[in-house]
Amino acid sequence: MALSQRLDLRQTQSLVMTPQLQQAIKLLQLSNLELVDYVELELEQNPLLERDDHDPEAPIGADAGNDSGPAEPPAPTEAVEVLVNAESFGGEDGDTWTAASGSEGQGELDYAGDAEAWKSRNTASSGDPSDLPGLEETLRQAVTLREHLVGQLNCDIEEPAERMIGLFLIDLVDEAGYLTADLEEVARVLGCDIAAVEAVLQRLQRFDPSGIFARSLSECLAIQLRERQRLDPCMQRLLDHLPLLAARDIGALMRICNADAEDLHQMVGEIKALNPKPGLAFDGVPAQPVVPDILMRSQPGGGWLIELNNDTLPRVLVNTRYYSKVSRSVSGKLDRDYLSERLQSANWLVKSLHQRANTILKVATEIVRQQEAFFAYGVSQLRPLILRDIAEAIGMHESTVSRVTSNKYIATPRGLFELKYFFTSSIPAANGAAAHSAEAVKFKIKSLIDTETTAEVLSDDRLVELLRGEGIDIARRTVAKYREALRIPSSVLRRRDKSLGM
Repeated sequence: MALSQRLDLRQTQSLVMTPQLQQAIKLLQLSNLELVDYVELELEQNPLLERDDHDPEAPIGADAGNDSGPAEPPAPTEAVEVLVNAESFGGEDGDTWTAASGSEGQGELDYAGDAEAWKSRNTASSGDPSDLPGLEETLRQAVTLREHLVGQLNCDIEEPAERMIGLFLIDLVDEAGYLTADLEEVARVLGCDIAAVEAVLQRLQRFDPSGIFARSLSECLAIQLRERQRLDPCMQRLLDHLPLLAARDIGALMRICNADAEDLHQMVGEIKALNPKPGLAFDGVPAQPVVPDILMRSQPGGGWLIELNNDTLPRVLVNTRYYSKVSRSVSGKLDRDYLSERLQSANWLVKSLHQRANTILKVATEIVRQQEAFFAYGVSQLRPLILRDIAEAIGMHESTVSRVTSNKYIATPRGLFELKYFFTSSIPAANGAAAHSAEAVKFKIKSLIDTETTAEVLSDDRLVELLRGEGIDIARRTVAKYREALRIPSSVLRRRDKSLGM
């Protein structure tokens, strides 16, 4: 049989991830900070995009000279009001869920008076306005640990050689306030006697904050106790054996310190009142607050009002006027293709931002509906929830729900939560009732341990009995795992801590 060549036409179906689809998926899982950075990059690269600085509450057509199209339709910034039947929770029959648009008005400040006269009076009294300090020059800078110590050094030590040693030691203090260098090495580098370095160090250890310039934890605590006139030989022996205190070896500590249980309990209480890292009061890194993506508040008539946080939504416009002006003067094919591609990219970004906002709002609304009992009664009523439950309810894929809930936060009357927090595994019920959420079981374990007494410290087996008495079918190893996740020590260590008052 002879072989021959021929051409055949066949139709097949296949899933193809286009570049736009890949970017849309990436856009969906970005946090609000990452989204702002992404939009800023697009604004730099695309000449047809511009930032929308207009007031979202301003009426349409207020700026007649702007022909740019709105980059963000009003739907994502509208509020969604969820009305819930107060007699049933968790998506039971009878719940009423409706969506309604809403907005809050922005107040305006009316400045009265002659602005020119005010300006002339202030200019005459202060001189040239250009000589006035800028806003950044009027802001108060936090005092660093080094500045705080150097200021005390200049006031306390006058001898130039001793001041030089003090400055050198200040530069060797870490952020916690501990001296991290060997005194013999310091003396060798400075070319002085080690006795001089030790003398200066003793003076520096009297500086504020108390406990500064210590070379170990025991020395740091000893400096603070010495200032309080509480460093007696018994307390010094306790500081010399801090590992035994960490191991809760009460018997060994009582023998070493030659003290009874009551005296040891009092000494441990004094140590707990000290600051083991005095330097952290300075040079602290400011905490970056989490900006919520979704805002949730209760309605006077019942139910919840859910809306997107407009401050986290970047607003961009497609400048169609500029595109029309430039396209009329373009003649080359490469230039026309570039403009067409930029216009398509700009329109895609606007559409993707709109779709992202709608998707986040839809997922958040369903989560609130599923976990309504949590918002009404607290963690004990948190129900088991998985991604599939939300995906089936809103008609989306689980991967989409997973991307939406990553790095997204909701501000609720009970606090600020990540959307991932509401997805927990289930613990079966002992009597065949509805399953319990793992987070709710952890809350019950912590509540039981917090209420235990010194005479009756609850073991893991006892916790299992109490939980099963409340209808929670749980194994002992699961209780131990949850207890360790909560950073709660075992019953043996808790009994020792309570005996020491820790």
